Amino acid sequence: MSQHDDIGQQPGSVEDVVPGAMVGEQAAQDSALRLVLASPLYRGATIALFLAGLGQSAAAPQIALFLTKELGGSLTTAGLFYLTSLTAPVAGYLVGARSDRTGGRLGLFRACAVAGFLGWAGIACATQLWMPFVISAVILGFAGGAASQIFAAIHDELSVRPGVAGDGVVSVVRMALTAGWIVGPSAGAILAARFGLRPMLFATALCALVQLVPLGVLRTPSKPAPAGPSPKTVRPDAPLRTKVRTMRPLLLFTALYVFVYAGEPVKYAYLPIYMTERLHFPSGFEGAIIGIQPLVELVLMPFAVLAARRIGMMRLMVVAAGFGVAANICFATTGSAPGLFAGQILMGGVWGVFAALGIIMAQRLLPSAVATASAIFMSSTALSSALGGSVGGLGVAVVGLPHVFLIPAAFALIAVIGLSLMDRSTRKSQASSSDPPSDQNRA
Repeated sequence: MSQHDDIGQQPGSVEDVVPGAMVGEQAAQDSALRLVLASPLYRGATIALFLAGLGQSAAAPQIALFLTKELGGSLTTAGLFYLTSLTAPVAGYLVGARSDRTGGRLGLFRACAVAGFLGWAGIACATQLWMPFVISAVILGFAGGAASQIFAAIHDELSVRPGVAGDGVVSVVRMALTAGWIVGPSAGAILAARFGLRPMLFATALCALVQLVPLGVLRTPSKPAPAGPSPKTVRPDAPLRTKVRTMRPLLLFTALYVFVYAGEPVKYAYLPIYMTERLHFPSGFEGAIIGIQPLVELVLMPFAVLAARRIGMMRLMVVAAGFGVAANICFATTGSAPGLFAGQILMGGVWGVFAALGIIMAQRLLPSAVATASAIFMSSTALSSALGGSVGGLGVAVVGLPHVFLIPAAFALIAVIGLSLMDRSTRKSQASSSDPPSDQNRA
């Protein structure tokens, strides 16, 4: 069997299968979708993440309008609101670290979901401009930990009941979050137009609270006892230097993911303006170009798992980051509808891979603290939004449209190089560990 026949045949590498997984004939026939439908945890997690994506994506396009129209803020002030998400990585780390110490995945998920309800309900009721900023920075930062706790609970369950379909289960559950983000913006716009911005934000709060229903009173899956010492174990009482060294691969991977994702705020901020003001596309045509990416992403996510089993997970991510380079070059240079469609299809390929496999890779880079790994990785989108938004704003003032898209192309190129080096290092360490001992060692 070659090293690419399954995702990770080498124990201890970033390409490992779920710890303790045993690949047998019966496990090979497992259907990920069938497993999700049969398991109360997987099924409930899928519905909960759909509701989370629905609520978040409904509010995201409307929050700036709420700050300016309802609370009298300026456009500049509304733009600064997105910087409040910079607290999310810190809050996510705190939630994840506590989860790994106590093992209470679903209990912390419920606490984070309630925080999401309180945060969005508080914003919906805000009467002063400063209130949404404080609420978002303090309360919604912790609300973002809900999804990471779900994925940590799924990891624990897969570890107890391993099978070759484990990666497919994670991919199916993750697809629900993407599906929520497809439906949410339109639903939010309809609610805001029909009932107003405050009721729409309160509907987002309800989506956060209703996440509790599909998981009901399920208890956190029991964590399997470790088979042996792991070189990546994070002890709660370990020195900070040791913790950072242990988490270094995860932090590097997350930083490279930030560079890949940084193009998204640039694209959503300036591609519609470019199509409307420079290319004079009709609104329906513009919507078709914007909307094709999430559809491509949703279709490709199941195939990403299959492709990763053949060529390796990290190598596939290198290819996906390369798609990001090509997509942004299309935005910057083509100036035509076919070129922009091609760019969006390529971006669908980027997120079809990273959305399906990113959380799996993060957990495997820190297998002894999967809740911490999940929280750090999923909080990285906040850093990406801040990076892309600030650099894009400065870049468009300097180089203008459409050349501003060359900046995220450069970010994606950095990610290609970094992920390639990580993949090369991993394969080199695997090769050295599988080499037969020398004559001196045998003696």
